[in-house]
Amino acid sequence: MPRIIVTTEGSTRPDAPVLLDEWVHPQHLQDSHSADQLIERIGWAVNDADDLERHAQPATST
Repeated sequence: MPRIIVTTEGSTRPDAPVLLDEWVHPQHLQDSHSADQLIERIGWAVNDADDLERHAQPATST
């Protein structure tokens, strides 16, 4: 079964957060409503991963 996993860039670390881990079924793409919901969940996970990565970066001094 196909699977979508969204994690932060440091995903090789065993403690890296997984923001989305979802099996994808053909039904997820059969109509626009289901496909839109899948894309929305992926978008949330990508934004959450981006936020985590940004907050994990050390602050640079100027």
